[in-house]
Amino acid sequence: MTLAAGTKLGPYEILAPIGAGGMGEVYKARDARLERTVAVKVLPPHLSSNPELRQRFEREAKAISQISHPHICALYDVNREGETEYLVMEYLEGETLADRLGRGPLPAEQLLRYGIEIADALDKAHRQGIVHRDLKPGNVMITKSGVKLLDFGLAKFQAAAVKTASDSRLVTAMQASRPLTERGTVLGTFQYMAPEQLEGKDADARSDLFAFGAVLYEMATGRKAFTGSSQASLIGAILRDDPPAISEISPMTPPALNRVVKTCLAKDPEDRFQTAHDVKLQLQWIAEGGSQAGLPVTVAGRRKSRERLAWIIAAAALLAAALGAWGYVRRAPSPPLRLRAFLFPPEKLEFEVGAEASGSLSLSPDGRWATFATKLQPGKPTLWIQALGETTPRRIVDGGTFPFWSPDSRFLAFFADGKLQKVEAAGGPPIVICEAPNGRSGGWNRDGVIIFSADPTSGIVRVPASGGRPTPLTTLDASQGETTHRWAIFLPDGLHFLYMAAAHGAGAKSESNAIYIGKLDSKERTLLVQVRSNVAYASGRLLYMREDLLVAQQLDLSSFRISGDPIPVAQDVAYDPGYFRADFGVSGNGVLLYGSGVGGTRTQLRWFDMTGKTVGEPLGESAEFTSLSISYDGKRIAAAIADPGSGLPSLWLLDGRGARTRFTTGAAAESPIWLPDGDGIAYSRMNVKAKGTDVVVKRIAGGEERVLASFPDRLASVTDVSSDGTFIAVEVSGLNRKGSDIWIVPTSGSDKPYALVKSEADEIAGGFSPDGHWLSYISTESGQPELYVVPFPGPGAKFQVSTDGTGGGGFSGKGLQMLYGNLKTGQAMSVELKATGNGLEIGESKALFPMTTFAAIAVSHDGERFLLAVPPASALQARVGIVTDWAAGITR
Repeated sequence: MTLAAGTKLGPYEILAPIGAGGMGEVYKARDARLERTVAVKVLPPHLSSNPELRQRFEREAKAISQISHPHICALYDVNREGETEYLVMEYLEGETLADRLGRGPLPAEQLLRYGIEIADALDKAHRQGIVHRDLKPGNVMITKSGVKLLDFGLAKFQAAAVKTASDSRLVTAMQASRPLTERGTVLGTFQYMAPEQLEGKDADARSDLFAFGAVLYEMATGRKAFTGSSQASLIGAILRDDPPAISEISPMTPPALNRVVKTCLAKDPEDRFQTAHDVKLQLQWIAEGGSQAGLPVTVAGRRKSRERLAWIIAAAALLAAALGAWGYVRRAPSPPLRLRAFLFPPEKLEFEVGAEASGSLSLSPDGRWATFATKLQPGKPTLWIQALGETTPRRIVDGGTFPFWSPDSRFLAFFADGKLQKVEAAGGPPIVICEAPNGRSGGWNRDGVIIFSADPTSGIVRVPASGGRPTPLTTLDASQGETTHRWAIFLPDGLHFLYMAAAHGAGAKSESNAIYIGKLDSKERTLLVQVRSNVAYASGRLLYMREDLLVAQQLDLSSFRISGDPIPVAQDVAYDPGYFRADFGVSGNGVLLYGSGVGGTRTQLRWFDMTGKTVGEPLGESAEFTSLSISYDGKRIAAAIADPGSGLPSLWLLDGRGARTRFTTGAAAESPIWLPDGDGIAYSRMNVKAKGTDVVVKRIAGGEERVLASFPDRLASVTDVSSDGTFIAVEVSGLNRKGSDIWIVPTSGSDKPYALVKSEADEIAGGFSPDGHWLSYISTESGQPELYVVPFPGPGAKFQVSTDGTGGGGFSGKGLQMLYGNLKTGQAMSVELKATGNGLEIGESKALFPMTTFAAIAVSHDGERFLLAVPPASALQARVGIVTDWAAGITR
């Protein structure tokens, strides 16, 4: 049925058709009552003609209409005009995600932003008991304000309503309005269905997370996660196969995204993230720089530097107060740790830390037993127990998480299969204590009381260790914006307990992200310390994470107050910010067990040739390198290095051996670029008073410093200096991070800075050609970052160099040769440009080698090699260390 313009359905006048599909036809319409434009969806006859289906549909629609969320398309009305059943929805302007993906994968920043918005929308719906069941790119609309989910909840009704042998025909009728065009390829929705849906089982929120994983995969790679030449082969692929890792197709996407997508796409719902909220937290961590982005520095490194400066400017006063109050972590020399050994995993297996394996490391109170997790099955950590001093561990359970101990060390408790279970350390079958759908943490006192979090978005509950129904112990404080209570442990009296509260969103208060002391027989609580970490109590001290350090601080059990400075105990301890959990355990007799070697932000410098092969040994010690520059003679390096405590960057000079000399002190400094004469460096420096940044030149000899330009209320990152030393290219953006432009700062000091490339899009990473006649930059004007070149100082036409999206690039130093990273293929590319009377002639791009993960990059001025800040080899595999007498020598 097609409606003509002017047709009226109740108060809604049809204006024009928008689209059509198996779920009906959609029209642009005018609401005469409220004088607004709406979208009207006319439902197909098989819905309208069946009274039972219609009644059920109306109930679903009423429930969906109660969802108010900025990233869910609002449902205004459901009505009937004669024999025509229709929905009235919010009218959206933009394009579907399916349309956008037709042009290729999304840039990492856009992918993460949209992914976080989709996860937030799913979380909102799931909390109200509504499952989408038809999440796919065609049901995601990209608008100016972000993404909007469409058709929310309708697929749930459709899938559940018909219980006949024709289910497959119903699914086909629900397919996307944008089918694949290849001959013989299965259409639409099948490619995003979870295995349990294809098997005819009931789908729940975790089925949406499977579909979300498939959508994220497509956003990152431009390819569907599962394909097949027939319906049967596609279903087989979903049920049996894992798609190629994202890093194999798009190496420059954030590495941690691999884990998120892989977990979402687990075949067994129990092995996936259990809530959309947890997925959102993981994506937020990646977006905030929790994973090395693996993009060329012009996008990843420079953008990271710019965001670091934004944070510094916004939080400088708060940081100063925090440093004064805490005295910061005391880094005075302390006695060396008594490291006795490393724990080794079973043969041919690796330790698993982070995500669901966070907290897998534990020690029994008597120090005899240890637990750990391995990667026996992808996305499903296997929990093991081992007696210290012995070499053979015992496998407890696949999918076991967050173990904790009885006070007598006899029993180990853990979560598996949606239940809290316990098992004797010496051996025996597991015993179910209670239901725990998505349990977190746990404590066990001598009176047989267990406390834990049944869900990551709930309070703490209590249950008898002998079994029973959990009862609430703590309640989330809405006035503080709290969204989770977790990591509960008992103090020695068995009456008081510690737990972490955390909050998200604009309404959150700082004291919400903290450790509190609670009491079994009271609703009162006491703030102990502001930190987002699990804690342990041993040897009279509280242990928790600060930055990348495991620290200990004295805790007085009579007054329940901490005193003294936090003292470092171990460094580079594995910590997953998405779970707010560090992987360590302590016993009552002074033994410490901790995981390391995975995650973190420390990198090491390595030289590579233009074939992508490493040259020589790592240069100097590892650090958190954020940006690099090589001197014209290739003998020295300027590097911005973040302080391991405060995170504030400063500049250092390195010689050919990697030996470091500090170059700046005081205010945070970033993005160093060598001057051609080799006796000076241009860089960006924080200006707290002006809430902005300065462009500074400082001489090596004598330390003379000169401010060339100031950008109040803006972020300015130096990106290049012309070969004659007369101009500096600067990337400038507002503190709200909306849009950035390329400015030119003359080094003479007598001429004013000016914007050379400016638009509503992002223009970043300006770089000069060796002859000084051209300037390259990256722009997002096409919807994805691409490399462009314009005449310098202008005016003139611009020329697009890359076509498949780029993670960064610029002139190599060899004439008009350019290097850039191809987002579509993950290859480093080379292209020769030729100046002509009409401008530039762009040659054919040639693939050089696959890109690798790195935090910062610099190309030598002769174009023969480049320097990368890459994760150290030791960071590629988790290690578990054992420390005895960890508290020995710590002074009060």
